[in-house]
Amino acid sequence: MQIFVDADACPVVGIVEKIAEKYNISTTLLCDTNHVLISDYSEVIVVGAGADAVDYKLISICHKGDVVVSQDYGVAAMALGKGAYAIHQSGKWYTNENIDQLLMERHLNKKARRSSHKNHLKGPRKRTEDDDIRFAQSFEKLLRMIQNGR
Repeated sequence: MQIFVDADACPVVGIVEKIAEKYNISTTLLCDTNHVLISDYSEVIVVGAGADAVDYKLISICHKGDVVVSQDYGVAAMALGKGAYAIHQSGKWYTNENIDQLLMERHLNKKARRSSHKNHLKGPRKRTEDDDIRFAQSFEKLLRMIQNGR
């Protein structure tokens, strides 16, 4: 098992690395040339700044049984398709049971935004310490489940 993080603007990189090191799991952070990442623990792969370049690179190098950390539902869907596990920075696990609904909601929300003619959208709320705790607990639970063979 290896951990791959879609690390462009990912707020949980430090948490992932800390837990990965605790379990001695190899970790790779992927980012584009617009982001600068340095790590004492993880391998860092920097790819060109093209649209979705990081996503495609991540999917091309992950394998069945690996863990992917991403907020991108499309990346999660492709990871699941390869037999990898996927988790959102909120701690929510992507599964074969919920990914279709998440992708459909994303599509419908995008459609609604386009038709509303509103140019200013409110961003996500500020990340809290509770969010970090929730992610850490969920991430560690996922790793233990995988190591114990479900």
